[in-house]
Parts: sequence; structure tokens; C-alpha cells
Amino acid sequence: MPPNTEKIEGLVRQLLEELGEDPNREGLVKTPERVAKAYAFLTNGYRQDLGTVINQALFTQTTSSMVIVKDIEVYSLCEHHLLPFFGRCHVAYIPQGRVLGLSKIPRLVEIFARRLQIQERLTNQIAETLREKIQPLGVAVVMEANHLCMAMRGVEKQNSVAVTSAMLGVFREDARTRSEFLELIRMPGLGDRVPREVLQGAACAD
Repeated sequence: MPPNTEKIEGLVRQLLEELGEDPNREGLVKTPERVAKAYAFLTNGYRQDLGTVINQALFTQTTSSMVIVKDIEVYSLCEHHLLPFFGRCHVAYIPQGRVLGLSKIPRLVEIFARRLQIQERLTNQIAETLREKIQPLGVAVVMEANHLCMAMRGVEKQNSVAVTSAMLGVFREDARTRSEFLELIRMPGLGDRVPREVLQGAACAD
């Protein structure tokens, strides 16, 4: 069920007044509407159906090689202060008879990120959902993020990065498998390896 944006608009207008602002001022007249739309979008993960996203992209496959999708951009809201945290997420699993369409892994990350969150829970939700839905030999998730609740307020440490991890199955039990994953996510990405002049010239050919 979508949020009641009219009610949110009224609450934002009241908040502006309590902060000492004039909600009828030119720059703020449309702010309640904009904020209501923004929060509806930033929390749309509550209204996404995991089953629809995942179940339509499960495929039988005999491979048991590690599958990694790394450097997935993450944007979420800290549930304590409603301030953003953002960074990158690296996800891996070792199949056991079934694989998930690669594009669904970033979608899964986004579904849980588009909620009021803490990074620790977000990391574990991604890992546990993958384990439940595709029943692999193991799942690994590492997330690194900057939190504006630490950078803009409180301790005001702008350069601190929070790192969380969830290791399930063989990633927890086998140090070699875990080390392989951690080494692979530290490797340069495609954009870091391809010369800049190649990237600039590869966008589109008319």
C-alpha cells in the first residue's frame, strides 16, 4: 500500500514551522510535496515483492563456480536519524543446482536498501534471502558505506567508512573460499583497468 503523501505533506509543513521557517515562502511552497514524493521513492522497498523479482529468474545449472557481483551502488536511509548512508555492496554465492539471473542481485540489494535501515541488518537480509531462495553452498556479502549521521552530526567524521559482512555456508566454514572472495572483490573493476581514452571513445558510434 503506498504511503499517504497528503498526510506526509502536512507533517513536513508542520516540521518547517516548528523549525522556525515559513512554509509559504517561495523556496518552500513545494517542499512538502517534494519531500513526500522523495520519501515514497526512498522507501519503496517495503512495497516490492521479493518472490516476483527472484522466482522468475531462477535457472537450473550444474556449475559450482563462485558467482560474484561487486561494486553494487547502495543508497539507503539510516532509521535512527533518517539521514542517508551510501556506498558499495559485493555479493557472492556458490550455486548448488540453481543460479539467479545476475541483474536480480542488484535488484535484491535495492529492495532492502529502499527501506529505513541499519547497515548491519541490510547486509544480513541480503545474505539470508539469497540463502533461502536459491539454497546455494554458501553466500557472502560485504558492504562498505559512508553515513551522513556520522559525517554531518555527532562525531562529524567525514572520512570514516563502515564495513559489514555476512558469511554463510562454505564462506564461513572454509577459509580458502572466504579468502578467494575477499581477494576477488579487491581486484580493480573494469573501469579501473580500461584506459581512460578507450572509455571516452566507446560510448556510442553514430
